Amino acid sequence: MKIVFVHRRGPGQFVHLACHLANAGWQVSFLCEGMNVKLPGIRILRHRSSDALPDHAKPASHVDLHTQVGHQAADTLATLVAQEGKPDIVFGHIGWGSMMFARDVLPDTPLLGYCEHFYHAKGRDVGFDPQDQVSLNQRKQLRLRNSSQLLTLEQIDAGVSPTQWQRAAYPPLLRSKIGVCHDGIDMQRCKPDASVKFALPDGRIVDRNTPVITYVARDLEPYRGFPQFMRAAAKVSQSRPDALFLVAGGDGVSYGAPAPDGRPWRKVMMEETGIDPSRIVFLGQIPHEQLVTLFQVSRAHVYLTFPFVLSWSVLEAMACGTLVIGSNTGPVEEVIQHGKNGLLTDFWDTELLANQIRDVLDNPARYTALRQNGRQLVAHKYDLDRCLARQTGALERLAAHSDMNIA
Repeated sequence: MKIVFVHRRGPGQFVHLACHLANAGWQVSFLCEGMNVKLPGIRILRHRSSDALPDHAKPASHVDLHTQVGHQAADTLATLVAQEGKPDIVFGHIGWGSMMFARDVLPDTPLLGYCEHFYHAKGRDVGFDPQDQVSLNQRKQLRLRNSSQLLTLEQIDAGVSPTQWQRAAYPPLLRSKIGVCHDGIDMQRCKPDASVKFALPDGRIVDRNTPVITYVARDLEPYRGFPQFMRAAAKVSQSRPDALFLVAGGDGVSYGAPAPDGRPWRKVMMEETGIDPSRIVFLGQIPHEQLVTLFQVSRAHVYLTFPFVLSWSVLEAMACGTLVIGSNTGPVEEVIQHGKNGLLTDFWDTELLANQIRDVLDNPARYTALRQNGRQLVAHKYDLDRCLARQTGALERLAAHSDMNIA
């Protein structure tokens, strides 16, 4: 069976599935601008990147960018077909235009789209911050930003979203062709380990006996509640001088906007809160194996987010048996039930968050059942082996033209 994955910068959400299929004997190719890892047995097909263009030739808008990416991906796909024949199926992310013209290249080949995030001018991430006044121009730009997804959804055979909340963002007329299946969490790798130790950059060693509170994001920024976390951490540090805050994440901006003065949000919030630098350790972006160890030593993991895509990290933390204190926003509420498998807090209420952290530190035994229930939920709904089996079955049915629905 021949499959082509399409992702602007792979492997992204396809990493587990691509490796699984390659190990099962599928011929797996990745069509992308670039790949930041090497995957055994998987061929990389690179198309031209807009980043490499001179400034005067760079796309002026999201519509221009998505159209350009779509043309480049389609041309590369057409070259592959001319040289080797058609693949049995194509599975691509629809968010950057990469799949816009796939049907024009492959009129009869089953096409599956990964549906991650559909933009709205209200009710989701945009305008969630009370200080964010969404202008008419912003609303128009968001509608245009969705245009490549709408064009793609119209002509692919089926789509898949990782969560119900993310699927619900798509227009009702097209939602019927989108199924829900998460990418999967490796429960064998992400599991409790009472004996684990985590080495800090300064040489200190922490373990499960250390009152550690963790926070993780790709980049430390408002979209993932970093300012609120820092304000709560500062409050807790005043009453719990033994608490240690371990933070993993970079100083860039993945979503939203940089700080008004251009400094990293880390520096902005250290200055604002005045928290003792010895009480908080910034680890930067760390390898995945270290991230798992970080969760295993954590007393509580704080996960705050705008109403936006759900991070793998919150599910991995729960799989490790870590108590998660999450924001009461849509994507988190799909996973966490307050007082049953974790805690929920108002995104903006730093005093409430601080009190919850204090109680977890003061009464760890009170939350043993919640930790266990959190891991059980991930095992039941997001286990990697189960997700891979569902995804593989759906791909086989689509490739055989026997079923165009993702169960």
